[in-house]
Amino acid sequence: MWIKICGITTADAVSAAAAAQVDAIGFVFAPSPRQVTPGQAAQLAALAPAGILRIAVAQHPLQMKVDEICRMLKPDYFQTDVEDLRELKIPPHIKVLPVVRFGRKTPSPLPARIVFEGPTSGIGELADWGRAAELARQTQVIVAGGLSSQNVAEAIQAVRPFGVDVSSGVESERGVKDPAKIAEFVRAARAAAALLASDA
Repeated sequence: MWIKICGITTADAVSAAAAAQVDAIGFVFAPSPRQVTPGQAAQLAALAPAGILRIAVAQHPLQMKVDEICRMLKPDYFQTDVEDLRELKIPPHIKVLPVVRFGRKTPSPLPARIVFEGPTSGIGELADWGRAAELARQTQVIVAGGLSSQNVAEAIQAVRPFGVDVSSGVESERGVKDPAKIAEFVRAARAAAALLASDA
């Protein structure tokens, strides 16, 4: 189970994500309580162990902003809405992670890997797990939106995703990550994935 902690804003959050052995950390450049500058993101990314993917998370960014983020953060992936990627030029050495939102037209053909979430990011809104499960039978789906340690096992059981992506569900207050909640979320997700694998 691929796990991403999104909306990283502090060194403590980086340490907690690293200690929990997550696969990826996300830095948010869209308006949000978790928004960071490319410079701040680069400083925080430098604290993470080499094995953790750095993901730049934007929404409808201008090309100039994309260029600045890519230059300063040097992310492994650039995540933004699938519609944005038609217009933007992402450097060839940086992979893209398209966001497909419930209620919008699903791209055809489907990208090899997508983040699937509700209409609005960062507000703890659950995605439609039924639709996510349909897509997960066709491509690698990372399910996002409204996940926490309380419901991630249920989401994994329902969707059978490639991965899970959490932000507000591991916070003690808006925009502030809680190390204990990060550890708990990762434990719950890995346990659910192990259970699925044993049933297979």
